[in-house]
Amino acid sequence: MSDHQPFPGDFLNEAGLNRQFVFDLRQLPAEMLEGLEPMPSESQLILLGHGGRRLWECVQAYGITGEHPIDDYSIRSVERWFAEQLPGHRYRTLFPGDQPIGLQALGKLAGWHHPSPIMVGVDREWGSWYAYRAVVMADTDFAPSVPEEQRSPCPTCASQPCIAACPANALKDGEFNLDACSRYRLLPESACAHGCLARQACPVGSQHRYEDAQIRHSYSRSLAVIRQYYT
Repeated sequence: MSDHQPFPGDFLNEAGLNRQFVFDLRQLPAEMLEGLEPMPSESQLILLGHGGRRLWECVQAYGITGEHPIDDYSIRSVERWFAEQLPGHRYRTLFPGDQPIGLQALGKLAGWHHPSPIMVGVDREWGSWYAYRAVVMADTDFAPSVPEEQRSPCPTCASQPCIAACPANALKDGEFNLDACSRYRLLPESACAHGCLARQACPVGSQHRYEDAQIRHSYSRSLAVIRQYYT
């Protein structure tokens, strides 16, 4: 019999953080822990993400506003999770924050992240409609998660609708052209200013597609970064 604590995931699922993965710090590659300086009591790293529309619905229902409502909501949800489900346990939030943690690298270890032509992670269940929302280091003793054994859906996609749907031709020849994408998004009549047509053309996980408001929120932030860089 295992002496590990049961993972209290129901609260997180209800809060929209419905992707969870527990890493034992001793099993993580040493380079991933560089700069994090784990304390002696810290034994696990917990990766939290979301897939689909539930998280955005929770953010809206919670009434959080401001520049980073999803990050703010995710932090509050983690705080509530530890306070209500794991009283007495110590933890610290690495992300959202300024700690040097590689989210995609963790996603690959968890089996969540597979590369795609549109330069965002994709998997067979959620398509590209998922994201990493929080990483915490804690003194917990949950059973380490088992990586998902999923292959990328992209190599077997014969029609490649994402490439055809890109009005900037930023995906031609199988390589992503960031400059072409960025410059097209800055055009006054750009169809991709507040959402990626190539991403929306992908049929994988299309039933989990974000609400228009969430798509607009996310892409408005990236568009602001592009404007700063090109002006």
